[in-house]
Amino acid sequence: MQERKTEHPHGAMRRKDREMTDRAEIDAVIRSAHLMRIALVDGDNPFLVPVFYAFDGTALYFHSAQAGTKIEIMRRNNRICFEMSSDHGIIENEIACDFEARHRTVIGFGRVSFVADQAEKVKVLDMIVARFSEKKFDYPKANLGRTAVIRIDIESIKGKKHGFK
Repeated sequence: MQERKTEHPHGAMRRKDREMTDRAEIDAVIRSAHLMRIALVDGDNPFLVPVFYAFDGTALYFHSAQAGTKIEIMRRNNRICFEMSSDHGIIENEIACDFEARHRTVIGFGRVSFVADQAEKVKVLDMIVARFSEKKFDYPKANLGRTAVIRIDIESIKGKKHGFK
């Protein structure tokens, strides 16, 4: 198999008319979506999982148990791909094969690291919870010890939209 060489891991976007190039628009999708899907690779086996997340304007964060498939894979391979989308809908057409998906989607690549500092873990968990609730929570020390907080340092990111002006 020949290696694909592009300046971006995604490759060139075929439909330039759908590409989001404004970073503020891309960040708005990141902030408005509720779920992020992360894709990992273990050898030649892909692994995809949805997670709740937070975004601080620079990096993405999510939490997990300290053990499990995704944790094991990330410890072996810290490369990650992520995706989130919002504003889903259907654009109907008179021709069945011409229906289209209305959406705003962001896909990016990065590297993961594990947050070890307890104060930083609490800060990140507060950011994740704040996306769903205005309540403030305390995190029992035992729970914090069983919780992994993962940071994604974004290396590249692209956005795509359809059905919007």
